Amino acid sequence: MLHVDLDQFIAAVEVLRRPELAGRPVIVGGRGDPTERAVVSTASYEAREFGVGSGMPLRIAARKAPDAVILPVDAPAYTAASEEVMATLRAQPGAIVQVLGWDEAFVGVATDDPEAYAREVQRAIFGRTGLHCSVGIGDTLVRAKVATGFGKPGGVFRLTASNWLEVMGHRPTIELWGVGSKVSRRLAAHGITTVAELARADPAVLAAEFGPRMGPWYRQLGRGEGARVVDDTPWVARGHSRETTFQQDLADPAEIDAALRELVARVLDDVAAEGRPVIGLTLKVRYAPFLTKTYQRRIPETSDRADVLARVLGLAAERIEPGRAIRLLGLRAEMPMPDDAREGHTPTRSGW
Repeated sequence: MLHVDLDQFIAAVEVLRRPELAGRPVIVGGRGDPTERAVVSTASYEAREFGVGSGMPLRIAARKAPDAVILPVDAPAYTAASEEVMATLRAQPGAIVQVLGWDEAFVGVATDDPEAYAREVQRAIFGRTGLHCSVGIGDTLVRAKVATGFGKPGGVFRLTASNWLEVMGHRPTIELWGVGSKVSRRLAAHGITTVAELARADPAVLAAEFGPRMGPWYRQLGRGEGARVVDDTPWVARGHSRETTFQQDLADPAEIDAALRELVARVLDDVAAEGRPVIGLTLKVRYAPFLTKTYQRRIPETSDRADVLARVLGLAAERIEPGRAIRLLGLRAEMPMPDDAREGHTPTRSGW
């Protein structure tokens, strides 16, 4: 199986639209104004050489790369480009395509020469869209996904059971797909700092730390094991979320109330398109200067907008700390999953 990952996708789309930007540091984020509160969505390789990375505040990115071109996010353009790429993948001989996001997908295919197939995929994508991609080859989804990182930019790399520990064993656990900074710190507290140590870790220790389901899963991850079949069943979102970063902190209760009402309306518009009720709410609050808290609540199944609004306002009244300035509000509405659905998420929203 293959994992196809477009190189510096958002920046690359912008450069295709503005060829004069080729070779220049390009940063995409927010409304393209570094004086506003926004974060970097992507940075070109040239911008990354200055230390600019995704999720970095735009104002800091502008200081690190003062000569960079900073552009606003144009989601419709990236969606259109992504659809062209995925259509190209689906047109490849024998391909089963599992989309992971705007810029990546798994491709299941039976072939005796996966490297040649991968090179043909790269040529097809570039020929149709002008975009470059890297391809990971693996005998599990995990190995294919991790392999892609070794192929960037524009290359092909293979990871299988035979070379997994040789390539990955000495690397820190945070380099595994699915292990973030918090999990890696918890693993380190048990003396597990490398992939090889995780691969041979005591399952009982992991289960005690992470639970009976996640503990064994992390050990499996360290061994590069997991699913071996690409599933092209259309994904179904478990929930929809939106968030707003305010250019001026909110402190007035009336302003906070108005912002919450607008947020609820936007999220419920997304939910309405799914035709499923809401069963859970998560309120995200970022207090000034940068303290983030989330508050969750299960609710009785409902499709009543007024009911959801009342519950969000009630949750906010109970949990938002009075008198504290707020720089960001976010809301996630969770929905029940259809019995035949493959669970997924919307890849174009941030932070959830």
